[in-house]
Amino acid sequence: MDRNELAALLEDVARGKLSVDAAELRLRQQPVRELGFANIDTHRAVRTGAGEVVFGAPKTAGQIEAIVRAMHEDGQERVLITRLSPEKAEALDIAGLEYYETAQLGITGGMKQPDGHGRIVVATGGTGDIPVAEEAALTAEFFGSEVQRIYDVGVAGIHRLLAHMDEIMQAEVVIAAAGMEGALASVIAGLADCPVIALPTSVGYGASFGGVSALLSMLNSCASGVSVVNIDNGFGAGYQASMINHIRIGGKE
Repeated sequence: MDRNELAALLEDVARGKLSVDAAELRLRQQPVRELGFANIDTHRAVRTGAGEVVFGAPKTAGQIEAIVRAMHEDGQERVLITRLSPEKAEALDIAGLEYYETAQLGITGGMKQPDGHGRIVVATGGTGDIPVAEEAALTAEFFGSEVQRIYDVGVAGIHRLLAHMDEIMQAEVVIAAAGMEGALASVIAGLADCPVIALPTSVGYGASFGGVSALLSMLNSCASGVSVVNIDNGFGAGYQASMINHIRIGGKE
């Protein structure tokens, strides 16, 4: 149950459409569902507005199935599974699972209808950054944001980025995914009037140190309005961008 569902429940009680006993039964759900190998936070959506997400990389297919099944039983129909390899996705027996191989994401319950204030632009320096960018874009879409993708517009050919100035200037948030020297985020932040989330990727030659070079460049950005997530953390960038896209003046949605 997320915040909107909780508010609807309380409104039904106030209007007499639902008895207090019936509402109490729905709220009696335990805050933690224990599976032995995992403790599922069943009240996370009520507290934070978004349900728990499954990090698939360290888990077996059987563990992922059990976790998702328990989440469905507790009323969380829409589940996001990150870092889900094609092999594990193929082994999963989860009804209605949609798999996005490029981003290595699994989704049950479909995408949420966009209800954010504006649009998130996800830009990449190169084609090699697309898998991480897709993780960010699909995560933002899963949490109810409209996303526009602008790929392969790195600073090695700055005219490619400048050709998309209209989209950048109309964005509520921009996610800039880049490896190598990670300059894309600074350039975009110097052009845009919205927050820029810098997403360093592990793309690059030896001295890029698996994305550390891009990470440090983004942390040292001379442009204002840049925040930085961890290397290849597309999920973190997409989640944060969607949160920003749902903030309203004077309080939270």
